[in-house]
Amino acid sequence: DIDGVGHKYCLELELEDVLDKGSTVSCTAEVLYQLGSTSTAPDVQVAVAGELRGTEEADKEFYHRIRSLEKELVAENIPDSHGNVPPELEPIHLLAGVASGYVIWQNSTENTKFHLAQVKHVKQVKRSDEDLQFDFVVLLHEMVSQ
Repeated sequence: DIDGVGHKYCLELELEDVLDKGSTVSCTAEVLYQLGSTSTAPDVQVAVAGELRGTEEADKEFYHRIRSLEKELVAENIPDSHGNVPPELEPIHLLAGVASGYVIWQNSTENTKFHLAQVKHVKQVKRSDEDLQFDFVVLLHEMVSQ
């Protein structure tokens, strides 16, 4: 407890690379929840000791695969009702996880336990430039067990 400011948490954890299971790095974080503020995202300071495997090659492969599609990508229910994510949609699921992580951080309090449950719908947005853009509808559960 920090008088007049809020609650600060000091964490030590291991981060595992989702693309390279078994590859981990140590991480420390400080999270400060401001007193009485439910509309302000917590202040997070992170230090990572080491590096996870680079994703440049996988990113390029994903980019070229999506750019080569004849029609824009459209998918639903990732993972499906049995928890399966088709291998070709794994990058989309990971991208949704990163994006939803930002939303979760912005809306978290000390009492929330948000979790990305499912990508309900994703559609690639047609663009005139070389960038990729996706429109996601995701389901977030407030508690992992819901």
